[in-house]
Amino acid sequence: MPQILLNARNLAAGNKTALLAVPWLGMLTSLLGNLSLLSYFAKKKEKEAMVVQTLGVVSTYVVIAQLALAEAMPLPYFLATSVIVGSGLFLNFMNYFGLLNAGIWSFWEDFITVGGLSVLPQIMWSTFVPFIPNSILPGATAFVLAVLAVTMARTGKLSEEGVKFVGGISGWTATLLFMWMPVSQMWTNILNPENMKGLSAFSMLLAMLGNGLLLPRALLIRDLMWFIGSSWATLFYGYGNLACLFVLNIISKEFFLAATVGLVAWIGMAFWRDSAVHGHNSPLASIRDLVFGYRDDKA
Repeated sequence: MPQILLNARNLAAGNKTALLAVPWLGMLTSLLGNLSLLSYFAKKKEKEAMVVQTLGVVSTYVVIAQLALAEAMPLPYFLATSVIVGSGLFLNFMNYFGLLNAGIWSFWEDFITVGGLSVLPQIMWSTFVPFIPNSILPGATAFVLAVLAVTMARTGKLSEEGVKFVGGISGWTATLLFMWMPVSQMWTNILNPENMKGLSAFSMLLAMLGNGLLLPRALLIRDLMWFIGSSWATLFYGYGNLACLFVLNIISKEFFLAATVGLVAWIGMAFWRDSAVHGHNSPLASIRDLVFGYRDDKA
């Protein structure tokens, strides 16, 4: 909301340049990541996580709409994004409430798998244009490979392990899309530090807090993908951008110090309490369980 309000003030004042502080490619990766993760959590019936991802989709879409109004995002990309967002929200909630045909849901899962795998390398490449040649080769190559993998999985040409791997691709692709947003934002900060006044410090603080609050749940149920995505957004998108704002003297030392102390204390408490809940002797055991699977220290 703080970023949306800041954008609205800049648009009302005719200051469209300020919105260039928010990279549309980064916001698009975040939006697609949220939408794909919504499908992941809808399938797992994680209601609270679904709400979080839905709020992420809606709020990010509003920012993207503002960027389109400021002509900071090409209109055709915005229109295509609008169609995908509307369809994705409708299908996910229809599926959650058991009102969607299994065949349609299967098609949607294949769509987000192919779409995510195609969009991710293309956006990663496009972020660094014009420092590298403009090309659609990364996305086109990934698209062909994704279609091939999904087709083989659906026609029984893969082993059980292979089908399981393809089925998990969309979740990891969603996480990587979500993780690319901070990279795109940091790259924009480096190229145009003078535009960072158009970036809301309170939005970055809320991004850090919101993703940080998800860490204990992801840690508790040992969901590595969820934990990685939330940790990355907490440290690099939220805290990382606060650090950039501090270095450029846009936020005060007290603001940054309070954010730092709060973040360290929260992460420390999350691991401490998790180790107590699972009966471990060390918080490091929680990381071991997360990566390699649960082990009983008392066994």
